Amino acid sequence: MDPEIATLAGTAGTTLVTLMATEAWQGVREGVVGLWRRARPERADAVSAELEAAREDLLAARDAADDETEDELRRDWQGRIRRLLAARPDVADDLRALLAEVAPEEAPAAPAITQHASASGSARVYQAGRDQHIHER
Repeated sequence: MDPEIATLAGTAGTTLVTLMATEAWQGVREGVVGLWRRARPERADAVSAELEAAREDLLAARDAADDETEDELRRDWQGRIRRLLAARPDVADDLRALLAEVAPEEAPAAPAITQHASASGSARVYQAGRDQHIHER
C-alpha cells in the first residue's frame, strides 16, 4: 500500500474518533457518510449507523475512563478508511478536503506547558501532561 494513503487513513481515523465527542460531530459524520456515498453508495447507510454506534461507544468509554476502547475505535476507523482508499484511491483528495475543513491546520496551537520538578533523598516526583495512573505496591 502507498505509504501516503496509509498515513492519510491514520490521520483521518484519529481525527474522526477525536471529533466524535465534539460539537463538530454532525458535520464530520455527514462528510464521512458523503465520502462513502461517492465511493461505495451501497455501504453509506450502514456506515452512517456504524458511526453513530461508534460515537455512543466512545462517549461511554470516556465516561468510564476507558482509553483502550477509544484506541480500538481509532484503529477500527483507520482500517476502514485505509481499505476504502485502497479500493478507491480517487477519493483521497475528497478526504483531504474534508480533513482540512473539520480540522484546519491554521487552528491555534495549544498553549505550551512547562513542568519543573526536583527531588532529593528518597522523594518521588510524578508529572504528567494528561492522565496519570500509578499502581504501587
